[in-house]
Amino acid sequence: MNEPGFLVSLVAGGVAGASVDLILFPLDTIKTRLQSPQGFKKAGGFRGIYAGVPSTAIGSFPNAAAFFLTYEYVKWFLHTDSSSYWMPTKHMLAASAGEVVACLIRVPSEVVKQRAQVSASSRTFQIFSNILYEEGIQGLYRGYTSTVLREIPFSLVQFPLWEYLKALWSWRQDHAVDSWQSAVCGAFAGGFAAAITTPLDVAKTRIMLAKAGSSTAGGNVLSALQGVWRSQGLTGLFAGVFPRMAAISLGGFIFLGAYDQARSVLSRAGRQSR
Repeated sequence: MNEPGFLVSLVAGGVAGASVDLILFPLDTIKTRLQSPQGFKKAGGFRGIYAGVPSTAIGSFPNAAAFFLTYEYVKWFLHTDSSSYWMPTKHMLAASAGEVVACLIRVPSEVVKQRAQVSASSRTFQIFSNILYEEGIQGLYRGYTSTVLREIPFSLVQFPLWEYLKALWSWRQDHAVDSWQSAVCGAFAGGFAAAITTPLDVAKTRIMLAKAGSSTAGGNVLSALQGVWRSQGLTGLFAGVFPRMAAISLGGFIFLGAYDQARSVLSRAGRQSR
């Protein structure tokens, strides 16, 4: 991949990520409150559903840009023939690497956002300052491991499925998929991946919202899952599954469709400027 290709991936990914995060923020707030330890109503119910949006507005562009830049680079680095049986593996490795890098930006933004979502009366900057004062930098990265452990299985399902559906659709119509077709494939892939990884998302939410110094705040994913299972059973493990599926299906439609469209527009503009 040449330098313009890297730049296109960075800008297209950032535009796509910022678009989906801001458009679907209310659904994300509802999902977080359904998963919070104090319950939906005490966490704020349907009030202040844009609480924490400044954190998302600041973090979404660099987060998505970092993911897609890494994703496209690793795909290029592991170049294989399009008919190779290794293609799904390449997409899985690229997506996993993208998530590890992107979470360095995503997790601090997510920690601040989720605490604002369940405490709508507090301002985002105040929450950020309190975390730094009480827990230091490590407080902003609480839940990094659980987030990566959520995102990698999600991406292992979503991205190979998205790429496979695009390839299948392209083969059936005998030409490359349009941006809206890529978006439809992204919606299906995202919704499916969201459903099966919801327990990991619940564990991540509980770890990020736990009181400093508590056993849950330590970041042990299995311990968090066991705690939810003991107190709420299967229902607790899949708390928020429907708003999560709705948000990520819509998100996959907007995110991956916007990414392909932005890449197409930016690549065309780059060729015309030469």
